[in-house]
Amino acid sequence: MTTIIAGILMLGVLVFVHELGHFVIAKMCGVKVLKFSLGFGPKLVSRRRGETEYQVCAIPLGGYVQMLGEGSGEQGEDVELSAEEKARSFAEQSVAKRLAIVSAGPVMNLILPLLILPISFMVGVQMPTYLEEPACVGYVVPESNAAVAGFQAGDCVTAVNQLLVESWNGSNKKFLSQAGEDLIFQVERGGKDVQLRISAENDSLQGMQALGLLPQQVARIGGLAPDMPAAIAGIMEGDLILQIESYPIYSWYDLKGAIQKIGDKVVPVQLERAGEQLIVELTPAQRDGEGDYLLGISPFYSSEMKRFGFIDAVGEGASKTWELIELTIVFVQKLFTGNVSTKNIGGPITVVQIAGQAVQTDLSAILSVLAFISIQLGILNLLPIPILDGGHILFYVIELIIRRPVSIRVREIAQQAGMAMLLMLMVLAFYNDIIRLWG
Repeated sequence: MTTIIAGILMLGVLVFVHELGHFVIAKMCGVKVLKFSLGFGPKLVSRRRGETEYQVCAIPLGGYVQMLGEGSGEQGEDVELSAEEKARSFAEQSVAKRLAIVSAGPVMNLILPLLILPISFMVGVQMPTYLEEPACVGYVVPESNAAVAGFQAGDCVTAVNQLLVESWNGSNKKFLSQAGEDLIFQVERGGKDVQLRISAENDSLQGMQALGLLPQQVARIGGLAPDMPAAIAGIMEGDLILQIESYPIYSWYDLKGAIQKIGDKVVPVQLERAGEQLIVELTPAQRDGEGDYLLGISPFYSSEMKRFGFIDAVGEGASKTWELIELTIVFVQKLFTGNVSTKNIGGPITVVQIAGQAVQTDLSAILSVLAFISIQLGILNLLPIPILDGGHILFYVIELIIRRPVSIRVREIAQQAGMAMLLMLMVLAFYNDIIRLWG
């Protein structure tokens, strides 16, 4: 429940920023704003200040700013108005002003990361150290895309589709631009160059690990579960496991297979602690007498806190913002060309989950997720689909070209088509969310 509430609050912040953009520019242009709403449906809270009614509604999946002379209805653009009211009608403003008002919402969503990401970089970002290390493979997941392609532990990826790869983090950035295509990897193996191919039907959008390639991870213990074999035997956080019974342990990924082979018998475990070697005995156990045998340990992940001064933080924030914008645009482009599966579309449930999980970590993660979702919201709203801001922008651009407004009837038909498209997209997004939730 905490995750859901936190996720909805974060989504509410982004909707507020978006609608605030419309509201502020409308006011600056002298347009009368009738309503400022967070959410849709039945009102939960409502208060009138001056000529504007501010409200929070029950369905927290968006919001709107209703202006005099906008659209149809009781106070729409085809309603008779006094000369004074007409001057403050949205429909009577110049095309430039209407473009500015409509564009302000998504533009605010694209500007927000420039304001909050520098704060994230000044507070400090906890970064796993392996992300900046060469993309050398510690383990290949059996039957994964990578395993089928012939990857082996110890392989180091140096290029993907002739794009140089310098680190794990760098490799993940290369995949989106190559989505929908075969991935041809240049790999260094034992001092020799090897070329491996993964077919276009892959999970590369989620990065190297989704392909079945995991980074090198020594068997050092980062956490212990209480009342489990490792804790009972006196194993401590920071211990490095060297051997279990007769099975040598070279990496964390060797542990599971060795433990399952041992079963529930007492075995010696050779450890390294503070530079010294020692041996303890333990018996792997099952939870509730079923499932895999476990020791009750979790791996140690090496990470470092990166903090930046104000000037550097602003630069890093701008760079990260542009990177997210670029990746989102490429994703949308690949989606429309069919190179990216629609299974990758996420809806409100996914957004709330991601936001809710971030809230339970730290300020830096919260701001990073806010920036990421804000950019996606901004670019989504700029798509030239009637009913979205981008659809309105398209109509105003056409008006500039033909020197007269697009007729109300044409806009209504286009908006009905846009609504149908949006509903289908929402159904697909909810379907994907549910599949992931129950998957």
